[in-house]
Amino acid sequence: MENPQVIISWKAPLRPYKKPSPMILRFYLSVALLLSAIIFFFGDKILIIPIWSLVFLFYVLTITPPPEVNNKISTFGIDAAGITVRWESLLYFYFGKRFGFYTLTFVSQAPYNYHIYMVVPNEKLKNDLLEILSKHLIYQERPRKNITDRLLDLLSVIIPDESEEETQAVLQKLEKASL
Repeated sequence: MENPQVIISWKAPLRPYKKPSPMILRFYLSVALLLSAIIFFFGDKILIIPIWSLVFLFYVLTITPPPEVNNKISTFGIDAAGITVRWESLLYFYFGKRFGFYTLTFVSQAPYNYHIYMVVPNEKLKNDLLEILSKHLIYQERPRKNITDRLLDLLSVIIPDESEEETQAVLQKLEKASL
């Protein structure tokens, strides 16, 4: 028997995910080696530990695909991966796009201002969610970005994003050059 209070539900990955190319992992390693060498020669050897911990974190997050979770919108609020938040504690929502997935972001009321992220797998579901959520919350087409969001945008520009075809072309050029 289906719950009559659930307006819409869907299954999606916990976070946007794209299988990394070998070039991305080489990029992480080369940046970490460069930073480690610079820090080693300037004498603050203890700072090498956080650099390599971040490399490990990036490696784990890019290699491990996220699990699929159930997301629900009900008459009382949202249920994102088993965490329920009532409408009264939410302020506004907006959509973003990362790795070919739409992301739905909810922002809570002050003083906490925490963010809740949901992955929306297709355009039709995005339009349905926009219609349903607009009845309960404020929709922002261009959200206010805090310092963390701006830093993530900057990092997404710096870190190379290659398609599978580009990666294959680079690997073929490298094979020809090594012969």
